[in-house]
Amino acid sequence: MDASRSRNVLGGELETCSLDPLTGWFRDGCCETEGLDVGTHVVCARMTRAFLEQQLAVGNDLVTPRPQFAFPGLKPGDFWCVCLTRWKQALDAGVAPPVRLEATHEEALAVVTLEQLRAHAWHADGG
Repeated sequence: MDASRSRNVLGGELETCSLDPLTGWFRDGCCETEGLDVGTHVVCARMTRAFLEQQLAVGNDLVTPRPQFAFPGLKPGDFWCVCLTRWKQALDAGVAPPVRLEATHEEALAVVTLEQLRAHAWHADGG
């Protein structure tokens, strides 16, 4: 996929989410998607303890490494392209992790609103 042609939720060019750990459906650092990505891994989120614990409680273990899937296991502070429905699930549970809007694919707007994403926007300066 040519991520340079993909758009983020703000209408700009989709930015890289994370290279360490290496994330994305294509494991290229971007929250790019395609038809085979049934989880729609398009939300670039900064992991929090609350989110990781909530996901583990609902059967989505994001903590345990799974090298066979190039999955390192996540810890608070990591950025990761999370499934759109899992982010919405966490939003509904009150534990949605912060989102890098510039690195979140516009496909996210099919399920959540820009206002919901903006309310959980992550800022490098902590603001």
